[in-house]
Amino acid sequence: MSELHDIAALQNIIGHDFADPSLLADALTHSSTGGDHNYERLEFLGDRVLGLVVAEILYAKFPAEAEGDLARRLSALVQGTLLAQLGLELGLGAHLLFSDSERQAGGAQNENILADAMESIIGALYLDAGLPACQEFITRAWGDRFETMLTPPQHPKTGLQEWAQAQNLPLPEYKITGQSGPDHAPLFDLTLSVQGYAPISVQGKSRQTAEKEAAMAFLTILEDKKL
Repeated sequence: MSELHDIAALQNIIGHDFADPSLLADALTHSSTGGDHNYERLEFLGDRVLGLVVAEILYAKFPAEAEGDLARRLSALVQGTLLAQLGLELGLGAHLLFSDSERQAGGAQNENILADAMESIIGALYLDAGLPACQEFITRAWGDRFETMLTPPQHPKTGLQEWAQAQNLPLPEYKITGQSGPDHAPLFDLTLSVQGYAPISVQGKSRQTAEKEAAMAFLTILEDKKL
């Protein structure tokens, strides 16, 4: 089993010295270790705190926008792909504690794991120092991503549906093909089918998340083919 890297180094990256370092240790521990403590409960909490903090920031930054536009911005800024990218930028994977087999399988670079760990760290911050510490961390880690999104993004499922209709194709089909993980943190396997194209399979923490990730992946493939 891998050892935790220097917690002091990660506290420096996060920008917070934990009064209770065990919270950060739990936030870095993957369930593959088999111990009593891992990041899953903190991830559950951090997910809710993240949504609240980002919603508050957007509410203040875009006072003229309607609820629907704010909701689209929020969805884009808390999606798993972005959280995983932020985790990579922070070098989070090197600090996570896995079983040896999970690390060898690429756990430190796994998007779902990195996204979950980002949320678990936010949950640990909340328990250790309250909402202000979370606001400071999120504001710094997300950087200029709030400002560079000039217009509210279109939901990927809407974009894919409009593209399919423009091509005179049937509507895309989303099908759940499996489910894994514990009851409190399930993972859904989903396949997206578009007539004339290879199906795309993804995994998400909810059906809605998986459908969004699948649509986004399909649109990315379309965009790459145009380049």
